Order: sequence, then C-alpha cells, then structure tokens
Amino acid sequence: MPRYAQAERQALADLFLALGPDAPTVNEGWNARDLAAHLVVRERRPDSGPGIVFRPLAGYTERVRRRAAARPFDELVGQVRRAPWWSPLSNPLTDELVNTVEYFVHHEDLRRAQPDWQPRDLPAGLQAVLWKRVAPMARMALRRFPARLLVQGPGYGEVTVGAGGEPVRMVGAPGELVLFLFGRQRVARVQLDGPAQLTGQLRTARLGV
Repeated sequence: MPRYAQAERQALADLFLALGPDAPTVNEGWNARDLAAHLVVRERRPDSGPGIVFRPLAGYTERVRRRAAARPFDELVGQVRRAPWWSPLSNPLTDELVNTVEYFVHHEDLRRAQPDWQPRDLPAGLQAVLWKRVAPMARMALRRFPARLLVQGPGYGEVTVGAGGEPVRMVGAPGELVLFLFGRQRVARVQLDGPAQLTGQLRTARLGV
C-alpha cells in the first residue's frame, strides 16, 4: 500500500534542507524554520495541540512552537523526517489518515512560496486519496456558504455543499481543491464560475484551520 504521508514528509524534509531556514512559505509571517517547528510541535507536543483549534489556548501553542524554532535547523528537520511512533498523530495506525493532507499542504506551502514554482504532476493514487478528503473538508468549511456550491474534480466526481440558492462552480484537480479548502486560495489552481460577489467571497473566506 502506498505511503503518501511518508513520501510527502520526506520530500518536505529534503526541501527544507535545500532551501534553508529563512526560505519563505505561503503561511503569512512564517519562514521554513517556523513551519518545521510547527510540524515538530504538532506531533511531539500533544499538550499544545488544542491551541491550534481553540483561540484562547493559541498563546501557549505559539510559545511552545517558538521554543522549538530556536533549535538548530538540522535538528528540527531531522525530527520532521522521523515520525515519532508513539504520537497519536503519526503512529503506524494513524499516519496515513491524519498526515497525508497535512504534509501535502505544508509541502506545497514551502514549494509555492518560491519563485517560478509550478504544480507537481501528482501520482494518480495520491490524487484519489486527496479527492476522498475533499467532500468532508468542503462540507465542514462551506456548509453555510450562501449559494449552492458544486465542487468538481474532473474524473473524480462532484460534491454539492452550501446553503442553497444561485449556483457557483469550483473546479480543479483534487490536490488543488484540497489546498483551496485548507485556506490556500491564493496559490490554489482552482477555477470558480458564478456571480463575482460570490466567487470573490470564496477567494477571501477564512477556510481551513
């Protein structure tokens, strides 16, 4: 069985080392060091995890991440590369389920912040796995969107979400749709068709975590 989470993890670790700690990322205010520290803390400091979701705890999470970011960059990248077997997020039973999207998105966060980036030709198997995540992500992020939103992955299927009304169409490869729904609208290669007000709202909506 393909291990896409592991493949994305290793490719991201390689890219960290190739670009260095000061390389920009798509994440506003974060460089490569900050992103690596986030990944290390996410897996190795479960006590800081709630702050990723619950704003009142975000300050503690950020303090833990900054302490991690102060470590030597090679050490941080080594911890990104080696998934802790004991972590609830990256043990052999949960790694593919929990980390495939996480590491795919963060790999692209680093790639797409570099000059002259181009979309990767992703394996069909990875695209199929990512498509399976599109429906739950769209329903969670856009269930109250004030239109009927048709999310289409040509060759993979279609998902309908939103609160009804005038239809809007979102079309893209599964990987691009995942990036869009994860809040990376600015760099996702997704086509939006519909009234300008609604498509503009989609482009600027706060999506993802």
